[in-house]
Amino acid sequence: MQEITKDTVIADVLKLDVADRAVPLLQSIGMHCLGCVMASRETLEEACLSHGMDVNDLIAKISALQDQ
Repeated sequence: MQEITKDTVIADVLKLDVADRAVPLLQSIGMHCLGCVMASRETLEEACLSHGMDVNDLIAKISALQDQ
């Protein structure tokens, strides 16, 4: 299991085994452009700042998907 941190790049989340469940989660908070250029270099922290979400909350949700 890969550790998810605030410095994890969105594109790396999309490479995880849980990507099929992480995509709807990310889209539900307004991250709709998961295939765009920004996804390949934007960290979870940066994305959360621009979408008004707490990065620690998002990390916990993604990590919970990995634990399922």
